[in-house]
Amino acid sequence: MRRARVAPALVEHQDFGPADAAGAEGVKAVIGSLRRAYSDFHLEIEHLAVDGDLVWLHMTGSGTHDRPFMGSAPTERGMTIDVFDLIRVADGRMVEHWGVPDRLGALLQLGLLPGR
Repeated sequence: MRRARVAPALVEHQDFGPADAAGAEGVKAVIGSLRRAYSDFHLEIEHLAVDGDLVWLHMTGSGTHDRPFMGSAPTERGMTIDVFDLIRVADGRMVEHWGVPDRLGALLQLGLLPGR
């Protein structure tokens, strides 16, 4: 699988929290944090559509929460969620990204909501 080429000045519209890094380094940091917390983390592309310079993706994200993540101790539970991304491409590089992961679904599956 080819890795996406990311523009150094990528504009990220998804809020990843207070430790956000800008551009390509931010993308690397987010993916790295997911791989550290979910050793078997995987994204599977279910649907992909292209319209001019825009790429729409529907993916399934899955993994087992076996290491600490964002202040939560490992639950050893698995999760499978839908992820929707919109990427704008220029000169063969990602220049803008919007991401919508089902965070509520992940919290429910991992048992991380208070009172659950």
